[in-house]
Amino acid sequence: MLGNQILQMLKEEITNIEYERYIKQLKYDEKSSKSNYAVYRAPNPLIANWVKSKYAKKIARLYEIKTGIRAQVEITVQKKNIQRKSAVQTNPQKNSPSTKLNPSYTFENFVVGNSNQFAYTAALSSAEKPGQLYNPLFIYGGVGLGKTHLLQAIGNYNLQKGKSVIYTTIEQFMNDFTYHLRNQTMDRFREKYRKCDILLIDDVQFLSRKEQTQEEFFHTFNELHNKSKQIVLTSDKHPKQIAGLEDRLKSRFEWGLIADIQPPELETKIAIIKKKCELDGINLEDEVVNYLATTMDNNIREIEGIIIKLNAYASLMNQKITLEFAKSVLKEQIKEQQENITMEDIIKVVSEELNIKPSEIRSKSRSRQIVNARRIVMYLARNLTPNSMPALAQYFGMKDHTSVSHAMKKINEIMQKDENFKVQIEELTNKIKHSQ
Repeated sequence: MLGNQILQMLKEEITNIEYERYIKQLKYDEKSSKSNYAVYRAPNPLIANWVKSKYAKKIARLYEIKTGIRAQVEITVQKKNIQRKSAVQTNPQKNSPSTKLNPSYTFENFVVGNSNQFAYTAALSSAEKPGQLYNPLFIYGGVGLGKTHLLQAIGNYNLQKGKSVIYTTIEQFMNDFTYHLRNQTMDRFREKYRKCDILLIDDVQFLSRKEQTQEEFFHTFNELHNKSKQIVLTSDKHPKQIAGLEDRLKSRFEWGLIADIQPPELETKIAIIKKKCELDGINLEDEVVNYLATTMDNNIREIEGIIIKLNAYASLMNQKITLEFAKSVLKEQIKEQQENITMEDIIKVVSEELNIKPSEIRSKSRSRQIVNARRIVMYLARNLTPNSMPALAQYFGMKDHTSVSHAMKKINEIMQKDENFKVQIEELTNKIKHSQ
């Protein structure tokens, strides 16, 4: 069947995960299709929207390569959902082309821990009762901590309920504004952004110093808020810390609820890695998961990329992903991270954690508590920095590297016997790596 042959051709151009997660879900509708018109059915509106935005043009190009005819490609919902599909088509906003949500970003797929519990609960509450509880909801935090996931989870939740959802970045909002302003079609712009049930805006910090766009966004915000339509915004910083943002906008962003997402603690980080592996069908042993959690940055998107990289290397080389294999594949990334960590970074974190002065760790004191702290610093420095044992011995004013070797051996012995101590070392490793 031609339609299925095209999907097999597409399989060669995308990752196996993309194929299994999205393209494999499509059913070719031979009866509705023609030589210049190809119809595919998706199991639900989320996958239909995602495939349409990401792959429709590629599928059309492959049709032209295969048949010489540039076919129009239509991605719709399977016939068993035909009543819902009709309802969506009666209101163009329900299937707005700007609503390009990743169907993987759901509340079910979001790993909750102490670092993001508040933001998760606020997002879920806003999704369940849009425009009623927290309006606007403002979520802020560092790069790759899950802001976009929660934002799109709100969208996916309400899209399933038949609500009209607009998800966009503030950059796209500005581009749309500039385009319509230049073409004197601002009525279309306002129709698009002021007639939805849910407005989701990513990276609102980039509104900084864009005076004309801020003016338009201010009126868009007021229009939606007055109609009790839900507004959700994300940023890398608190509204008060966004330089070049008008005070009236800062004030409105604080009308509802402000929720922050902190870097995940080690336990949550491990859970996130396991969840990503589960979703992508990748099997990692616990020691590999723990290694990634303590070694890699807190950026969740970066971690996901690393997991995919490991799986791809293992598949190409026909090898199991062992701890040694993971270290080998990631050695360049680890080396780059190590070069950025200093002895001062390590001593600062360890001294704060163990309630010891930094100067005491480098002193000659033989106090049991200080000796233990000094050994921990040596162990962490040997693993997290390029420093050799002789270099560490010189740093601590020791005669030679044998004292450092003894400290390393002692820490390893304790870690093997005491699980709590091992966890403490892992936590310290995680804090040091992300304290810079």
